[in-house]
Amino acid sequence: MVDGPVVAVRGEAYREVAPEIARFAVTVTARDRDREATLTRLAERAAAVRVLLDGEGPAIDRRETGELRVRPETRRSGERVVAYSGSVTTTVTVSDFTALGELMLRLADQDQVEVAGPWWSLRPDSPAHREARHAALADALLRAREYAEALGARVTALIELADAGAAEQPMMSRMAYAFDGAAEGGTPELELDPQPQTVHAAVQARFAISEPVLG
Repeated sequence: MVDGPVVAVRGEAYREVAPEIARFAVTVTARDRDREATLTRLAERAAAVRVLLDGEGPAIDRRETGELRVRPETRRSGERVVAYSGSVTTTVTVSDFTALGELMLRLADQDQVEVAGPWWSLRPDSPAHREARHAALADALLRAREYAEALGARVTALIELADAGAAEQPMMSRMAYAFDGAAEGGTPELELDPQPQTVHAAVQARFAISEPVLG
């Protein structure tokens, strides 16, 4: 138990930093009346995407195959199968953004391929999180000293410190599309502006202060 006056404060910090990684999803689809034909086309198109990604080498940090779906399509009434459709999604993570737009366009140019993204973020162990936490603690100490000074007192000890939660908040994305019109049929170029990431940290702290001068 602490004898004497105590001041309780909340410290916060916001930092806007550049993203460190970008993710996007590549979905391959196929549809045919024959089930085997659907599966064959799906496998071939997925293999074509894999070959293209293999060619990027170290430019890709990580790729993961997500949901695989194959389902029969029936008429509104009854169970008669009229076609089979299938899809498979791969999530790609990159940290080098220089050729990101070009890569996404080349993937989107494949047969029956949908590309979605990018989604920008920081790495879980990004130094930006630690820096924000340190700044939040400094803010709490500054607030406590200001309150103590207003009372003619001073901060003497830290009693309790608790993490009040933190969040990484992406700001609105900005995309610019630039098409090379120098030659008819030229390869389009896609220029991407990475989303700034807002990192928020907050702490709850209690400090012991010297006896206030209230007179």
